[in-house]
Amino acid sequence: MDRSTLERRIDQGRGVAPADLVLKNTNVFNLVTGEIERTDIAISGDVIVGTQGTYSGRREIDLSGRFVVPGFIDTHTHVESSLLTPHEFDRCVLPYGVTTVICDPHEIANVIGAEGIRYFLDCAEQLVLDLRVNLSSCVPATHLETAGARLDAVDLLPFVGHPKVIGLAEFMNFPGVLFKDPQCLEKLQAFAGCHIDGHAPLLRGKDLNGYLSAGIRTDHECTTADEALEKLAKGMAVLIREGSVSKDLHALAGVLTERTSPFCAFCTDDRNPLDVAEEGHLDFLIRTAIALGVSPLAAYRAASWSAARIFGLKDRGLVAPGYRADLVVLETLEECRVLDVFVAGNRLETAMFETRSPVAAVGRRSMKAQRVSAADFSVPARGNAAPVIGVMPGKIITQHLTLELPVVDGERRIDLAQDVVKVAVVERHGRSRPGEGIGRGFVRGFGLKRGAIASSVGHDSHNICVVGADEADMAVAANRLGEIEGGFVVVESGRVLAELALPVAGLMSLESRDTVRERLIGLRAAATSLGVTLAEPFLQVAFLPLPVIPHLKITDRGLVDVDAFALLPEA
Repeated sequence: MDRSTLERRIDQGRGVAPADLVLKNTNVFNLVTGEIERTDIAISGDVIVGTQGTYSGRREIDLSGRFVVPGFIDTHTHVESSLLTPHEFDRCVLPYGVTTVICDPHEIANVIGAEGIRYFLDCAEQLVLDLRVNLSSCVPATHLETAGARLDAVDLLPFVGHPKVIGLAEFMNFPGVLFKDPQCLEKLQAFAGCHIDGHAPLLRGKDLNGYLSAGIRTDHECTTADEALEKLAKGMAVLIREGSVSKDLHALAGVLTERTSPFCAFCTDDRNPLDVAEEGHLDFLIRTAIALGVSPLAAYRAASWSAARIFGLKDRGLVAPGYRADLVVLETLEECRVLDVFVAGNRLETAMFETRSPVAAVGRRSMKAQRVSAADFSVPARGNAAPVIGVMPGKIITQHLTLELPVVDGERRIDLAQDVVKVAVVERHGRSRPGEGIGRGFVRGFGLKRGAIASSVGHDSHNICVVGADEADMAVAANRLGEIEGGFVVVESGRVLAELALPVAGLMSLESRDTVRERLIGLRAAATSLGVTLAEPFLQVAFLPLPVIPHLKITDRGLVDVDAFALLPEA
């Protein structure tokens, strides 16, 4: 900041010079005192310089009767999981009051490595909202799957000085931390003293102590109040998540009080544009929390001030002099319906998005999977009992079931009476020899009766994951993903019923948010026509290959017992 800017802020804050912008007659929700203050808000450039008084400005906007709160901060998300490029994500969430987003480009990094991180940082410099980046810590996430890239500590350190970088992203390999894996320790040492995000589902007791002793400070994987309270008591910030698949807000709402709110924040992790259009974004989390009994002070603190403090963003999170002028205008605090947004002192207008410079797409033609046939999905049987992944709607945690399944001609078959169909993961980075790189198993909980659904979004290594009641349709679906450069596909009787192409690293669309939303509606309808009962089947498919979330998962190398952190022997 130069001297003239500093002097201008001081004069405008004192009221001896007209402010650049004044929001008149507002009801400011003071997140320090909990009081509603009737006041003008004076803004100089991108910074608030005056509250608790009357101001005149070169430009004035009357907000009589409206409530003003700080801009919302999504503390942990993967932009790729919105299925949109960062530029289109900007358009999608900013109108809902989300002025700061802290992302982990973990998905694209697992496909194309450091190039994916550079892409996100280049985009971040062009967006209207403030996109901050935590550097992906787990590429690959584990040794139990085949990723498209590898990032060691030495590969991440060159990004540390970038103004959009906060620290190290979610450290998913918590067994690697506890058992002192050398590569895990190398990254923790390299980022000692920086912010390090956590990822520790169900981790409790002394193992949690060991994990925290490595300098890890946050967790977004709490699914019960008891787990969250233990982590809070041990100094860990809890990021309460409500995404398209992982929905933890109802379970954790009771944890968020005015006393705990400085140590809690909100995040979405994975939220697609269809859910944003139907429900909203962080505004949805806020009004839902309040409806569940959370005090407005605790909810709005978690959405802004607490989030900023947890991640070291000291310039935002309050409607107060000296803070960044990221502001959300509401009709009521309880309903949290966004009427207007100001970002860095500018009133949000559609024309603002047209001023951004484009960033060339990366990761094109990243789908290098071998073509498959129905025979590639056969599962030899050694007895009737088989491990089965049990899907739990609204959660990415899965059950480790053992069920009796039919055996015909030495092969284990699906059993629709038990809602058990096949699931397979096909390695798509071109690193497997012909006939290899396919993990096969069974899953219960989709409701699928016919056909197949497939996705190239498969956390975290993003191989092809296909769920089906018919092996031939599974093959058609998997092969179609290679033809459209990745995406989602629904197939019945050899015919593609619906699809969405995601050619940017097999993860993101080049289409607008509206087009993606319409395609998702068609995909959901097509999946439902096959019997699928899950509200968000495609992201549910995407989490089946996630071998750091208990209890049973599948990768291109086979079924994974996450509790033992090992591949299951072929049953």
